[in-house]
Amino acid sequence: MRFFALGPVCVFFLLLWVPACGEKVTSGSVNPCCYLPCQNQGVCVRYAEDKYECDCIRTGFHGENCTVPEFWTRVRLFLRPSPGAVHFILTHFSWIWDIVNSTFMRDFLMRLVLTVRSNFIPSPPTYNSKYSYLSWESYYNVSYYTRLLPPVPEDCPTPLGVRGGAGLPDPELLVEKLFKRKTFRKDPQRCNLMFAFFAQHFTHQFFKTYNRMGPGFTKALGHGVDAGHIYGDSLKRQLQLRLLKDGKLKYQLINGEMYPPTTLEAPVKMNYPPNTPQNQQLAFGHELFGLLPGLGMYGTIWLREHNRVCDILKTLHPHWDDEQLFQTTRFIIIGETIRIVIEEYVQQLSGYHMKLKFDPTMLHNTDFQYGNRIALEFDHLYHWHPLMPDALNIDGDTFTYEQFIFNTSILSHYGIEKLVESFSRQPAGQMMKKLLCNLKNFITVT
Repeated sequence: MRFFALGPVCVFFLLLWVPACGEKVTSGSVNPCCYLPCQNQGVCVRYAEDKYECDCIRTGFHGENCTVPEFWTRVRLFLRPSPGAVHFILTHFSWIWDIVNSTFMRDFLMRLVLTVRSNFIPSPPTYNSKYSYLSWESYYNVSYYTRLLPPVPEDCPTPLGVRGGAGLPDPELLVEKLFKRKTFRKDPQRCNLMFAFFAQHFTHQFFKTYNRMGPGFTKALGHGVDAGHIYGDSLKRQLQLRLLKDGKLKYQLINGEMYPPTTLEAPVKMNYPPNTPQNQQLAFGHELFGLLPGLGMYGTIWLREHNRVCDILKTLHPHWDDEQLFQTTRFIIIGETIRIVIEEYVQQLSGYHMKLKFDPTMLHNTDFQYGNRIALEFDHLYHWHPLMPDALNIDGDTFTYEQFIFNTSILSHYGIEKLVESFSRQPAGQMMKKLLCNLKNFITVT
């Protein structure tokens, strides 16, 4: 687990310090797999003190280090356009995409995107942070994040195998050189704070690192979109949040509008500062969502939507009991979430002229892996803190972060409508350009 403990920066250092493809391993008593010799998802198997073999089965490559493409792999690589070319096509020629988006080609291409991209994910899961080789534990134990890359073997001379120093870089130095923002820059794709808070709210249903156990562990029971951030990650928490009547969640009315209950009414564990009055501690599905009013805003929106759907189902199916109304509504909320993520959230991130589409029937009668495991690499790369501005503007008022965090009164004081309007107008920050520039300068200096 030593490598990924530092998060996304280490991915860049790995790219710099691992050996080039096909590098000859000449190790004395060093475990030869420390040189990370196997490429293209080949598995390194040590079978003598200084000997190894790369298992290249079903990778499409062969050779000592799985670097020689097989015939059909050569054909596929020759015909496949580069990622840059694909991105250029998808973000240009809008008149062509207008035609595609209004014909059957949209469904055809969306189905192709889903099936092709699902093949990038190993199934069953390959590694976790405990084992640098294939194991049943990696598949069965969902307490771990899965890993796309094996962890560096424990007996290697350096944390990154054989390259780099004897220890990892100082985290404070990395933060100072790479992440510290001196000037706020607007996101060039015109993302706003509604987008930033949605990203944070949505991803916390499956990014739940269990730091007491270690950075490779997760507390999330599900590894996908299960709306656990709305309903809680355990049956006990779910029941504490439920009204247990008409399928609804507990709520309170403030000025005639629906808001989450306090922890007095829904006694779930929440992480508030010790001096926070309990009548100001709002109860959410995720224990950290009292931290920012932007997260509380989305928690309130989904609470209202859940109870609205319950009312509709109750009218359509008056014979359904509380449990069936709740369970069916949760299915609907999950479907609504996925549709928003694909057709609006991912659409915004991609910048594509092709309109993405969520329609589960497109994959009926198609071989597709529906199981999901969150990868540790994905978790650590999903740190988008630069999206946040230097201060928060709400209905003409400016809040510093000291005034903003754990301030649940902002929700009821301004109301959800004003929060949505204000966050929709305020731009989010630029994410990656500054980080990459700082990384380049940092490497040059060091």
